[in-house]
Amino acid sequence: MRIRTTVAVVSGALALSALAIPASQASQASPSRGDFPVSDRYGFPAEQRAALPKAGQRSLAAKAAVPVVSKIVINGGKPIVVGTTNSKKVTISVTASDDSGIDGFSTIIWRGTSPEDPIWAFYQNEESATCKASTATTSTCSLTVTVPSEQLINEDATTWKVGAWVTSKDGEDTKIDASGTVKIQRASKLTVDAAPEPVKKNGTVTITGKLSRANWDTGLYAGYSTQSVILQFRKPTTTAYTNVKGVKTSTTGALKTTNKATVDGYYRWSFVGTATTPAINVAGDYVDVK
Repeated sequence: MRIRTTVAVVSGALALSALAIPASQASQASPSRGDFPVSDRYGFPAEQRAALPKAGQRSLAAKAAVPVVSKIVINGGKPIVVGTTNSKKVTISVTASDDSGIDGFSTIIWRGTSPEDPIWAFYQNEESATCKASTATTSTCSLTVTVPSEQLINEDATTWKVGAWVTSKDGEDTKIDASGTVKIQRASKLTVDAAPEPVKKNGTVTITGKLSRANWDTGLYAGYSTQSVILQFRKPTTTAYTNVKGVKTSTTGALKTTNKATVDGYYRWSFVGTATTPAINVAGDYVDVK
């Protein structure tokens, strides 16, 4: 079993102009799931934030409007699906406005009570965001974050928060620790086999298969038990599948049912997905009826 241990989070004095460390350092900071990634890639540590002047304490002469975040898009609006041996790189884009213009953007994917003391977190790959101005005051800035399978455990298949720290050209900033959310899901696999091939008209076709999903604790795929899966069929003359019946997987993720063979066609299994595991359709298996 893969075990994650958390060590103390490193903190230190930071400047707003250095919200991210180079990717080369990031790989050294979190080489495995057992080493917690350094937290100084996203803003000030908690104790330094507490020491910052409150809004009411700022000089009126120095006071300026802070950037306003109007939109954040995480992985194109889709869940982050990760298998057992791959890393998933996702793009996070934020649209923000300020009367002086937008200077930069920093981000983090995290879960827990705060990004300064998270259960786990994934940080941006780049030292600075790529920003494209649509007007003199509004820009859309983008960064990527990599989610490696070797740093995940099964309990991570849940909803994560996404932080956005936006800075303006006049030095003001907006930090929203939970500007958006994204699901990280365990990748699914599905197989099908319809037999015999060919089959006599009005004979019995036996359709088998298996539903499995990534087990991040072991680094292997394992059967997904007691899940509802739909058997579907289509004729060779159409591309649309119709539902035949619902079947539940066994304790090992196995699927098995029978159907009366009346016409040639393709059989497949269809899984609608769960909160932790994405939907999947397997390619159809053709049966010739004689």
